[in-house]
Amino acid sequence: MILSMVVFAGFLHRVIVNIIHSVQGYHSKTVHFLNVAFNLSGDSLLAADRQGNIYVFDLNGNRFSLVQRTMQACTALAFNLRRKSEFLVALADYSVKCFDTGTQELVSWMRGHESSVSSISVHGSGKYAITTSTDTAQLWDLDTFQRIRKLNVRQSVGIQKVFFLPLSNTILSCFKDNSVFAWEFDTLHCKYQLPTPVEGSVLFYKVFAVTRDGQTLVAGGKSNHLHLWSLELKQLIRIIQMPEKVRAVRHLEFLPDSFDGGSNQVLGVLSQDNILRFINIETCKLLFDIGSPEEGISTAAISPNGRYIASVMKNGSLNLYSVQALTQEGNKPPPFMFKAVEDGPKYTAEANKLITKVTSGRSKGPWKSKQSKIQSRLLKLQENTSLENKENELPGGLNKKRLQALLKGFGEYPAKYRMFVWRSLLQLPENHLAFSSLLDRGIHSAFVNIQKEYPIKSRKLLRVLQRTLSCLAHWSAIFAETPYMPLLAFPFVKLFQNNQLICFEVVATVVVNFCQHWFEYFPNPPVNVLSMMENVLGHHDKELLQHLVKYNVTSQVYAWPLLETLLSEVLTREEWLKVFDNIFSNHPSYFLMVVVAYIICSRAPLLHCNQAADFEYFFHHRNNVDINVVIKEAYHLMEATPLDIHPQLMLDDFTPLTKGQYPVFNKYPVFIVDYQAQEREKIRQDEMEYLRERQLAHESEAKAQEQKAEDEVWYRKQKLLQEAKEQRRKILLEEEEKLAEQRQRLAVVKRELKIKELQLLDASRRRFLNYQQDQLQMELKRLDNEIARKASMREQETAAAVQDVELRQMELESQKQFFEQVAEENLAKAEQKHIDTDWKLQAQRRLRRDDQEREKSYREIVELLHDNRVKEAELLKAMRETEEKQWEDVAHNKAQLEEEQKAAAAADGQRKQFLDDKMNDTLELAEKLQREDGSFERLRDLKARSTERGVEVQQVPRSGNVCLSDLSTLASSPHMSSGRRRAELARRERELMAEVWQLRQRLISQAQARHPPARFPATTSP
Repeated sequence: MILSMVVFAGFLHRVIVNIIHSVQGYHSKTVHFLNVAFNLSGDSLLAADRQGNIYVFDLNGNRFSLVQRTMQACTALAFNLRRKSEFLVALADYSVKCFDTGTQELVSWMRGHESSVSSISVHGSGKYAITTSTDTAQLWDLDTFQRIRKLNVRQSVGIQKVFFLPLSNTILSCFKDNSVFAWEFDTLHCKYQLPTPVEGSVLFYKVFAVTRDGQTLVAGGKSNHLHLWSLELKQLIRIIQMPEKVRAVRHLEFLPDSFDGGSNQVLGVLSQDNILRFINIETCKLLFDIGSPEEGISTAAISPNGRYIASVMKNGSLNLYSVQALTQEGNKPPPFMFKAVEDGPKYTAEANKLITKVTSGRSKGPWKSKQSKIQSRLLKLQENTSLENKENELPGGLNKKRLQALLKGFGEYPAKYRMFVWRSLLQLPENHLAFSSLLDRGIHSAFVNIQKEYPIKSRKLLRVLQRTLSCLAHWSAIFAETPYMPLLAFPFVKLFQNNQLICFEVVATVVVNFCQHWFEYFPNPPVNVLSMMENVLGHHDKELLQHLVKYNVTSQVYAWPLLETLLSEVLTREEWLKVFDNIFSNHPSYFLMVVVAYIICSRAPLLHCNQAADFEYFFHHRNNVDINVVIKEAYHLMEATPLDIHPQLMLDDFTPLTKGQYPVFNKYPVFIVDYQAQEREKIRQDEMEYLRERQLAHESEAKAQEQKAEDEVWYRKQKLLQEAKEQRRKILLEEEEKLAEQRQRLAVVKRELKIKELQLLDASRRRFLNYQQDQLQMELKRLDNEIARKASMREQETAAAVQDVELRQMELESQKQFFEQVAEENLAKAEQKHIDTDWKLQAQRRLRRDDQEREKSYREIVELLHDNRVKEAELLKAMRETEEKQWEDVAHNKAQLEEEQKAAAAADGQRKQFLDDKMNDTLELAEKLQREDGSFERLRDLKARSTERGVEVQQVPRSGNVCLSDLSTLASSPHMSSGRRRAELARRERELMAEVWQLRQRLISQAQARHPPARFPATTSP
């Protein structure tokens, strides 16, 4: 395997270094790099290739190192954790692992995804991480490596990416349906959702980038458009249209700048043509670009300090660029690459306002230098062809001989690299799938209640121990029956509690290699192994062995406790680690030699023991023994022990666990184990049956107790019922007596109620009569108001008629002045007749108490008026005879008077017709009401009288109109009873007639006052 580095001379060119990982052999090939990631400071680079090799490049120290071999392809990397030496890697088996670059150990192993992990986002504090796959996103606590939350979505939707926003506690989740949600990290409540882009600009988001201040989000996909979202305004602020060559965007990342305050302006856009273009999203300029269609870029990462750009090329190599050199070349005035897009049929007006288009102009950044030659250097690993060295080669590039030499020189491995060395020495296969299948079987029934036998304070440690023992029991049934297995596995569980896979494989490797022939005499201790140790002890210290035999202390007392606990009871942590540094670096028989060496080095206190309890206490507790002396003594025993009794003759060489699947472990008496398992199952079934029977007995006893309690309650209830019956009888007698009294009282109450009912009926009748009276009074009031209204109207008409009469009188007087001497006597007589007529009318109104008197008065008035007219005609005739010269004037005046009389007659006819209509309506209403009161006779009389009065009124001049209204008023009041109403109507009629007479008198007096009667001089005939 060759890792070649092509270094460019100086920083004059953009590419600082080009790294190619090639494997040479019969078929030479290049191992492609897949992912790169920078640490928080930007001075270290992490790169993973297709074979699972992970390298760290120190950019300041100009060196690199292989930190891990995962043996499978990497899908995502994260190197910005809180502990700077740790990093996260997502592997092809859908798991996520955490490694330490310093110790090169597996820190933790996180499982839970069912598809490939596409991205890892780490919180700004470095304490939390989000891993995203197509079907789920999971939130992890990087202190405990426990999963906090899991986001599941429908398969039809799918997740694109879930990541933390910088400088905030906000999580942004982007789905395949273009929905983007922001969540509060502490409560995981949805803060907001970005709206759907404007119509005509929708694209399916695939890649995302956020500025360092967390204010701007850029999204791209299978289009040449980029969407710029303002997370503060929660709206789309710009759409960038890339050149036509760009058909899809594969990667987006902002270039940090120390002076922009986190609001990054330079965006790197990697398109399907494998060119990474850096554009300024504000000034709309292309700053520089790297890559070409021939030597394209697969993926890229930018250091947080903005100094370097690492890109994985299509040919599998890794390029490192200097941003300073790129920006210096980019400072040359490049052509503008953006311009406004004209409105086209493809986009709406709103989308076109946001789109900015890329022109064909592009700055020419030199991809390859033409002025200087490339200096290359090949770094090759030395090839060792000897078979011995090949056997001593270990995973991770270690050599067993060198490790043994280092161990003999220092006595132990460095604590920083101990776990890595152990894993290399034991050659752990890391069979993830096989271990997962064992782990998925759950807790074995033999270790369900292990906490009762081994009460461990740490719940995590107890849980890891329980899972490890369960996996061992599922792997081989003997380990479920072995009572000392928890003691054997506990030291390794405590060391590897953060990585259960490594813990299981270490324990399994120890059992397979360093516990050979332990289970052949199961369930008894391994007598054959103890015999070998006793032979070695007898060969090197016969006195001590004889002392032990003297007090009946067998190898099961002085050797087996040390073996079954792996010396963990008698050694401290540091001593135990030092011992197992040597045990793992040597043949499995060295472990037995260490136990014998511990006994030999403790010979002084053992020779002073003379009781079996003292011996047992000694081998179960820590003693003042120098562990370095024990280790040296074990090496001495390995060399000085004869071959015929050497344990190496009986034990096989170290054999690592097989890869893919774990080997079958059946080196134990299967029938005994099966018999014990059957017996245990039988005992468990018997115990279950016993528990079931005991439960049934408890239930039966409980039912009996319940039945007894129910019987007692029943008897008690019966007694209470008897007492209640007696009490009820007494109560019934008392109630009967009370009922008789109540019946008497009820009869009295009924009588009172009957009386009250009659009173209420009487009161209701009275109230109804009062209501009828009130209604009648209201009707009378309404009629009175109507009469008053009509009276006022008639007064107005009378006043108008009086004014007309006054006008005619003035005309007549003006004409009569010419005939004063001739017509003086006639005018005096006419005036006297008018006065007499008025007095007669007044007398007739006073005497209008019945219908005959009123009719007679009307006739007299008509006769008087007729006489007056006759006399006026005679007067006019005399005037014509005496004054022939003025005949024409008089005739003219007469014609005018006749016209006025016709107009007055027409007005009287109209007024009469109006009054007749009103009278008919009133009479019809009166007929309906009179049918109820039985006063139809009175109605007929009123109707006959009204007809006669209508005939009279037709002959009366205008001055008699007041009487007609009085008749209508009388006819409109038919609601009264026969006697009372007639009296009331007569009284009202008299009052109205009096008022009319008074009004007439006032009008006459006013007329006389304004126009005194003319005194015509006496005329003598010639």
